[in-house]
Amino acid sequence: MSYGIPLSSNLGVAAAWPAPAKLNLCLHIVGRRPDGYHLLQTAFQFIDLCDELRFYQRIEGVIERVAGPSAVPAESDLVMRAARLLAAESGAPQGVAIELIKHIPMQAGLGGGSSDAATVLVALNHLWGLNLSVDRLASLGLRLGADVPVFVHGRAAWAEGVGEELTPVEFPETCYLVLDPGVSVSTAEIFQASELTRDTPLTTIRAFLAKGGRNDCLPTVRGRYPAVAQALDWLANYGEARLTGTGACVFAAMPDHATAERVMVNLPPQWRGFVVQGCNESPLLRRLQQAQQVY
Repeated sequence: MSYGIPLSSNLGVAAAWPAPAKLNLCLHIVGRRPDGYHLLQTAFQFIDLCDELRFYQRIEGVIERVAGPSAVPAESDLVMRAARLLAAESGAPQGVAIELIKHIPMQAGLGGGSSDAATVLVALNHLWGLNLSVDRLASLGLRLGADVPVFVHGRAAWAEGVGEELTPVEFPETCYLVLDPGVSVSTAEIFQASELTRDTPLTTIRAFLAKGGRNDCLPTVRGRYPAVAQALDWLANYGEARLTGTGACVFAAMPDHATAERVMVNLPPQWRGFVVQGCNESPLLRRLQQAQQVY
């Protein structure tokens, strides 16, 4: 389906911009601010499971979503909020129509909505010729969600604060098997749970790389969402089963893609599985570099 003239940098077609998923290799909750926000230490790594976004020309001031998940009204979609925020803060007069094709499960701990928003900021900054710095885009992204800045920066990172204090880290680029047990987990519910641990001692990047870490949300999610508990128990037969974010997706490192594919053969039919590759550089950065070379 055509949505009009592509908004592109002489690419000739409405080439897709990727919005990659992420995994939390650990998630430690180390405290809570007076305003209720939780203080975290977490390790973000991208994976090559991506949503796709395309951008089309519209008349001045018109910003719309022409395709996207039916479960999310266009007006509340982070891609619309990101485009409108960028236009308002930069004074950009241009319009845009956004086509969003979802591949990343929603409310699954993979950061799909935050990544979509970051891709809108990065892509439109280029396509509209705004030349805002990465730090400025990340600052705007933080107003949309705590995970948006890491997707804007596009580097695997150790994150602190509410998730916005980022230190780039080169993690092993492992093959993972990711399972979607088919339920949606409410992040707000988990972070408000009375049984959630909020006093994990501070650690360091070096200590995490040497000894690993845990996800403090896992016991709460396991206790409240039986489907996630079942997925964790099944995956534990094949490796160390971990929860990403507040879930619902769980994952385990695999020796290689062939091994992961063999495990997938035994996957219960009610779940979806994804064989993915860990990435320390976001596919979004590579797409931006391609666009800049053509421009």
